[in-house]
Amino acid sequence: MKWLRGHGLCGLFAVLLGLLANHAAHADLILETNAIGTIGEYTTSGATVNAALISGLNAPIGIAVSGSDLFVTNNFGNTIGEYTTSGATVNADLISGLNAPAGIALSGSDLFVVNSGSIGAGSNTIGEYTTSGATVNAALVLTERVPFAIAVSGSDLFVTSGFNNNVREYTTSGATVNAALISGLSGPNGIAVSGSDLFVTNAFALFSTIGEYTTSGATVNAALISGPTLTNPGGIAIIPTGRNSCCAAPVPEPGSLSLLGLAVTGLGFCARRKRGLRRMP
Repeated sequence: MKWLRGHGLCGLFAVLLGLLANHAAHADLILETNAIGTIGEYTTSGATVNAALISGLNAPIGIAVSGSDLFVTNNFGNTIGEYTTSGATVNADLISGLNAPAGIALSGSDLFVVNSGSIGAGSNTIGEYTTSGATVNAALVLTERVPFAIAVSGSDLFVTSGFNNNVREYTTSGATVNAALISGLSGPNGIAVSGSDLFVTNAFALFSTIGEYTTSGATVNAALISGPTLTNPGGIAIIPTGRNSCCAAPVPEPGSLSLLGLAVTGLGFCARRKRGLRRMP
């Protein structure tokens, strides 16, 4: 499996962990973005494969994979770049003209991208694009302030809102299903879906947590993972256990999953605060 760790600016850090497809048989990779705008490749045992597999990025936050292609959001560059998992640049500006893109999710040949840079209520968007870079709908969804992470399951999109501290549900055609599917959160930075379960990180609680909820909004365990060692968790990934490394597999039931989270502070909030300050008179 592959997962992503992102290092932010402003002395802060951000992590978006993504459940990515296998690069090759018996090859497990970790892709890391860092403060100097690179993606590094590592083995799951910690060995460095290539610390600068991809460089020249501009505050990368989100990542999605389709086959041998990586799609990376450049939060400060307002673009999405396409690269191969071997590090070659396919198109550094595959999609441009975005507004502080953060989370990105893949469904088939469609990319769903969270634009998080506007400070006005209802002025941020979720855009839909193809993996070839064509715009399907740049404003598929108009959403509230500080949307950040996104997950897709079937025909549903689940989006975290750092300003409203909730999770919102939309359809992949842009309709609002529930503007407050899950509420009462505290700095939800990351979200992952498995079957009928959602796992959400809470970064700003007194004691940070990862909560488990159903996709219909019911609370399973609001503090599934907690404790003093979980500090400002960012992104989250769900990795199937016992999966054949060379083959795709259906989404397993939660009982056969390993849940991964990483404790860091969110770059997205840092970026938005900086942008907000620049816009103030």
